[in-house]
Amino acid sequence: MTIARLTDAQRDALLAEYPGWHLRADGKAIEREFRFGDFNAAFGFMTRVALYADKADHHPEWSNVYNRVNITLTTHDADGLSQRDADMARAIETML
Repeated sequence: MTIARLTDAQRDALLAEYPGWHLRADGKAIEREFRFGDFNAAFGFMTRVALYADKADHHPEWSNVYNRVNITLTTHDADGLSQRDADMARAIETML
């Protein structure tokens, strides 16, 4: 299944709306590091994101080290960013 890629203008608008996110060097993903007070807070955040991601059927690439969570959003079927990534970034921002 082919999914439409965001246009440059849509991508730029998303990054302007959420300045904590930045474009990965290859231009095919957005990334952000989140820091929390401790591991419990970081894991709770990851759980909220995981529940949303499962319902949306769109899963982030991520890693966790103690109180840090690094998230990368991309759509492999679009070979870059899609509306799914924009929706996921917006949802993640509401979970902080």
